[in-house]
Amino acid sequence: MARTVAALPDSTVVRARSALFDVFGGHLRQRDGSATIAALVRLLEPVGFGAPAIRTAVSRMVRQGWLTPVRLPDGPGYALTGRAERRLDEAGARIYRTGPSTWDGRWHVVVLPDPRARVARERLSSSLRLLGYGPLGASTWVSPRPSAELDEVLAAEGVSAQVFHGPHAGSDADLAARAWDLTGLGARYRGFVAEWSPVMSAVDGADPAAAFAANQRLLSAWRKFLFQDPGLPRELLPVDWPGAVAADFFDTQTARLAAAVTEFLDGCLAGGGKQRTTA
Repeated sequence: MARTVAALPDSTVVRARSALFDVFGGHLRQRDGSATIAALVRLLEPVGFGAPAIRTAVSRMVRQGWLTPVRLPDGPGYALTGRAERRLDEAGARIYRTGPSTWDGRWHVVVLPDPRARVARERLSSSLRLLGYGPLGASTWVSPRPSAELDEVLAAEGVSAQVFHGPHAGSDADLAARAWDLTGLGARYRGFVAEWSPVMSAVDGADPAAAFAANQRLLSAWRKFLFQDPGLPRELLPVDWPGAVAADFFDTQTARLAAAVTEFLDGCLAGGGKQRTTA
């Protein structure tokens, strides 16, 4: 009699997919952007994901156009597609603040057609927020800089938009405060530091797998700000902006565990990997 395999909860697959994006964007993109499925399973075991969740999430990412099957020296694997590379490069520039910090005083404005069905509208809104756009109304979105992914996102949704780039005739700070809830965002940045300071202070580099797991969880929490913070220029932010303190905290913790994280990553990609010890 054939054994029945229980289907994984969709929430587990979604979280595994997010973890894979973090691994590819935070580590593998800087290498060759590929890994065997076995290496991915080893990498995410300390983060709490088993092989079934990783395999299902990878299959979903292939169907969605983020990964493509490849033949690697160690066996079958998966590599980032060009679309995924563009998404991760843009996200990485904001996560690690490697992009230009200057602003030319112009806003990138996107005017959408009349609102569509709720699900499609929410999906497009989520994508625009991820690209750094904030809403001025139901149909008008602004960003301090153009996104290289905008055309691709609009095309995927079958949306034709009016797009232009220019200065605002009024107060730029007022426009930014209208498009983004900076007060609430500042409070969330303070909460991020308060929550993660004790968590990260309990982790050192003695156990590479534990260091990798802590690094990935911190990155996952920090990545959520991509949907909330477009990376506004300093002149448009409140004085003593909490986001600067949070960014310093994230950078410091990432650098502190970098050697142990690299050791674990190298071992997993080479076919070994030090597994986390449990009591």
